[in-house]
Amino acid sequence: MAQVLLPLLLLPGLAAGAVLRQSQEPKELWGYVQVRSKAHMFWWLYYANNPTKDFTELPLILWLQGGPGASGCGFGNFEEIGPLDKEMKPRNTTWLQAASILFVDNPVGTGFSYVDDCSLFAKNLTAVVADMMVFLGEFFTCRTEFQTIPFYIFSESYGGKMAAGIALELHEAVQKGTVKSNFMGTVLGDSWISPLDSVLSWGPYLYSTSLLDDNGLAEVTAVAKEIMDAINKNQYGLATELWGKAESVIEENTDNVNFYNIMTKEVPEMKSNEQENLHLRLYQRHVKSMHKNSLNELMNGPIRKKLKIIPDCVKWGGQARNVFENMAEDFMKPVIDIVDQLLAANINVTVYNGQLDLIVDTMGQEAWIRKLKWPNLDQFSQQRWKALYVSPESTETAAFHKAYENLAFFWILKAGHMVPSDQGEMALKMVRMVTQQQH
Repeated sequence: MAQVLLPLLLLPGLAAGAVLRQSQEPKELWGYVQVRSKAHMFWWLYYANNPTKDFTELPLILWLQGGPGASGCGFGNFEEIGPLDKEMKPRNTTWLQAASILFVDNPVGTGFSYVDDCSLFAKNLTAVVADMMVFLGEFFTCRTEFQTIPFYIFSESYGGKMAAGIALELHEAVQKGTVKSNFMGTVLGDSWISPLDSVLSWGPYLYSTSLLDDNGLAEVTAVAKEIMDAINKNQYGLATELWGKAESVIEENTDNVNFYNIMTKEVPEMKSNEQENLHLRLYQRHVKSMHKNSLNELMNGPIRKKLKIIPDCVKWGGQARNVFENMAEDFMKPVIDIVDQLLAANINVTVYNGQLDLIVDTMGQEAWIRKLKWPNLDQFSQQRWKALYVSPESTETAAFHKAYENLAFFWILKAGHMVPSDQGEMALKMVRMVTQQQH
């Protein structure tokens, strides 16, 4: 039986789990939902904080982080879109100006979420979706004020793959009346929708940006073909291993290009060595990098004290590696077909991507979109994109945008994988456009 820690249980001293110190500080709630026996999901809700509008006049956004195993309640909150940055200073570009935000640490084991038994980690998208549907059912039952407010699922990276699956299941539940929610669509940011299309575009993208020479391009292309062969034979575990190999080939040829932003150099913590556990290397590159020391100290120190409900045995991010490793077999599976089902069901789908992202580069996103079976794809493709500016006064192009019917695409310039971190103003403008607060 699923259960939710209601705000009443978050006392003492936190005004029913809400924080409302000064007028500019948003109201917050948090708690756990037991999504399965011995599997506990942590959530953190911020009510919208707009000087002229009540939260009831603004949408609710669920934010899903990637990895799998990276924490939305930590990274998404303090590094990207929450009210405060990791120095606990107000963020000028917080999305709370445009929406209430619900951060959830998923899959179970991510962030402050945890399992009591190692056999309970999710192993595939189906399990992730099932857990999130238990959570959303509980959330909308307990927080009735959000049942009629427009609800959007925003995501980043592997979170996009999870968002697609959750969106389809939620739409069906709303249709059946098993969940009360005003679900309006999903937004896939730098999303791992088609791993193969991403991998096949790595070589051409790096070559076109002068980060590979002819020899390097040949090496990257060769390993990309190996990955394609494995995927075509449904050998997804092998494809994940080869994906790790491809990244090492790229690092050797590019003097350790940063997979999350090709213009930002990060010296690797450790040189890859063939003997090392592959999953450990991949985890350190793609999940641990989002749990850097300063964020780790913040979450396991001041934030843990503030929340008051984190069990002593749970360390923030302590189970993240298990989350990643348990999903390894599912990691390279595409979900283009789920996006097709979303479009066919008339659900709004928005794709956005950072220009400087390598791991999920824009070329790869465009490639899987061309594979959609959606009947309106030709009309979408024929649309001319429009330049976007962060403000009417600005002369610098911040993004391009194209939309037709229920599919939209944003090309975000000068941004890497974490678009809100790199281009906060443009990301906020995009939120307002997607949620129909401005055009």
